[in-house]
Amino acid sequence: MWSLPSRRIHIDAAEVGRGVNLVPCHVFDRPAFIMRTDENEAGTGSHPRTVVEVVTDVRLRDAFHLEDGDPVRLTV
Repeated sequence: MWSLPSRRIHIDAAEVGRGVNLVPCHVFDRPAFIMRTDENEAGTGSHPRTVVEVVTDVRLRDAFHLEDGDPVRLTV
């Protein structure tokens, strides 16, 4: 299980419709963000806390031929 660190970027629900947290990281040596909604962090969202979502400038699944369950190393 992964929990959000205290140092993160938080976007309030009033601004985008739901609270979103961003944690800078790197994946495959690319700059990226771990993104987690407030609901997912609280355990009431659509993903368990064992799942992290990563956003970057490319679609990682396509660029690195990834499928669900493939191991990926993130550096936070």
